[in-house]
Amino acid sequence: MNETEAAALREKLRRRAGFHEITRPFTTFCFEAENVVASYYPKKGRLLVQGKGADDFLEFVLLLTPGAETAPAPTAPAAAAPGIDTRPHFGVDESGKGDYFGPLVVAGVYSDERTAEALVKLGCRDSKAIKDDDLMIRMAEQIKALPGVAHATLCLPPTRYNEVYAGIGNLNKLLARGHAQIIAALHEKVPDCPRALCDQFAGRESVLRDAVRQRGVCIELEQRHRAEADVAVAAASILARARFVRWMREASEACGCKLPLGCAPHVKKAARVFLERYGRERLGDVAKLHFKVTGEL
Repeated sequence: MNETEAAALREKLRRRAGFHEITRPFTTFCFEAENVVASYYPKKGRLLVQGKGADDFLEFVLLLTPGAETAPAPTAPAAAAPGIDTRPHFGVDESGKGDYFGPLVVAGVYSDERTAEALVKLGCRDSKAIKDDDLMIRMAEQIKALPGVAHATLCLPPTRYNEVYAGIGNLNKLLARGHAQIIAALHEKVPDCPRALCDQFAGRESVLRDAVRQRGVCIELEQRHRAEADVAVAAASILARARFVRWMREASEACGCKLPLGCAPHVKKAARVFLERYGRERLGDVAKLHFKVTGEL
């Protein structure tokens, strides 16, 4: 690492929460944080990174540090990501609500000015734009490993989903309950976060607001169409879809039947194969029974 790159890193670490500058012989600078120490030795032009957190530092701090010619100004940490909402907020999204087979998964991610740019660098976008499931699963693990990113995931497998839906009888209310549970879980982790953002899935915004209020959480709640354009919501959509995909893979392997995504005619064909093998009593273990497909079967 040359001195220009080292100077850019030093400025970044000075602004990064959790890092403290200490004195170490023969170094230009030395910073320590939980499980990691980073020291720059100018004579050999080397950065020494030590501790259990070294891998995370290399992946999420060092590799995201721009050179001096592209470094953001110290007083404007969000300048390197124009158009990105760097204000503290929760992003919430779900996966599986339109799939006959599989669970309903709701996930949430906390983002602020320290983490928004890192999420962008990871390539966070609406999970529907990521066609490679293995890539999405890897991205989900990277998101959860980012320092400063709080996250929460709720997975309702079909058996539990069918029980809850039978008691509520309304998909939007069920979704609102899941979203509210995730917002409450994130609020426990980051109680001073002022805002939550999610896609508008119900005709009346009060459906989700009432569910959040019942959880005892006081927070500004924004619901809008195409909320996945927000980096925190996009990250949440990746966490949710990755969990959904993993469940589908494990269930398909366990029952020896391919459980396809979606709700197209090929899905009904796969459901018939499952019924022939296991009978109608087991269909609720893998499918959302209130879908029209069930009646057609």
